[in-house]
Amino acid sequence: MKAIWNNKVIAESDETVSIEGNEYFPPESINCEYLQDSSSETFCPWKGKAGYYNIRVEGQINRDAAWVYKDPKKAAEKIKNYLAFWNGVEVTE
Repeated sequence: MKAIWNNKVIAESDETVSIEGNEYFPPESINCEYLQDSSSETFCPWKGKAGYYNIRVEGQINRDAAWVYKDPKKAAEKIKNYLAFWNGVEVTE
């Protein structure tokens, strides 16, 4: 699986985890050079608190386009520190 935005591969892995229609990429598969911390947070009743990253490619910013569960609830432990993408990021095989 690949996560692509602005013609750049943000993440690539054969070890993603699929949950609720989203592919979660393991931390070692992420090209961190494209990520910027965001102060945004959301809460999922069964996964817990999600933090967000902006994606920055060649001066363009896609705000809150990646999210992560750094301290998930027990039911979601298998995606701890894995990133998922949305907001125009193409996730494809």
